[in-house]
Amino acid sequence: MANIGIIGGSGLDNPDILQDSKDIQVSTLYGSATSPVRTGKIGKHDVFLLARHGREHTIPPSQVNYRAKIETLKQLECDYILTTTAVGSLREEIGRGDLVVLDQFIDFTRHRAVTFHEKFGPHDPIHTPMADPFSEELRGLLNASCEELGVRHHKTGTVITIEGPRFSSRAESNMFRIWGADVINMSIAPEVILANEAGIPYASVAMSTDYDCWKTDEAPVTWEDILKIFMQNAQKVTDVLIRTINKLA
Repeated sequence: MANIGIIGGSGLDNPDILQDSKDIQVSTLYGSATSPVRTGKIGKHDVFLLARHGREHTIPPSQVNYRAKIETLKQLECDYILTTTAVGSLREEIGRGDLVVLDQFIDFTRHRAVTFHEKFGPHDPIHTPMADPFSEELRGLLNASCEELGVRHHKTGTVITIEGPRFSSRAESNMFRIWGADVINMSIAPEVILANEAGIPYASVAMSTDYDCWKTDEAPVTWEDILKIFMQNAQKVTDVLIRTINKLA
């Protein structure tokens, strides 16, 4: 049996997936994770669910207390962290509603606390390896779950995280494509960085909701468009998460 943390993105943080659920409060040196932790069971595992932007989606991405969220899951002795996120597609082949099992990130944020290590001990600098930031084990299970469920998905993908809450300019969107990003969002960094610093295997399944603004034969992304795709596809993300969790030892 494992302790599993889930950080749910916009529209993908449904507490009803947990059996025998209840709310608990956790305090950390970095403050609280804003909303209570919903804890319960999925199969044999203890699961701790955090809404990334708060349950009412009142916290903009640049104001999320990422350190408190990861520290909360560390205090709860989570063995794994699985997350969901909405993304814009930067590639023609990644269509609306497609899932992407992320394997790399580019951090294009500017104003966030991106590390737990604000001080080094004497002669003891800490530089966390980040070559492969997403857990290979968890990514394999997510991809297997997608295949078993017949969900259209992409086995790898590089996400670029921007500060937000604004969307990209067309020039930025095209630049990100040149850089090699496949999808774009506002939340994976520094979340994945902090999970690696905390030593907790982390993986994220992303849902493509739009084409950002690089694709000139499509209307630029709007929040209303994103919500529409959420409503149509949230259940398959939930199904993938539950199936993946039930695969864990």
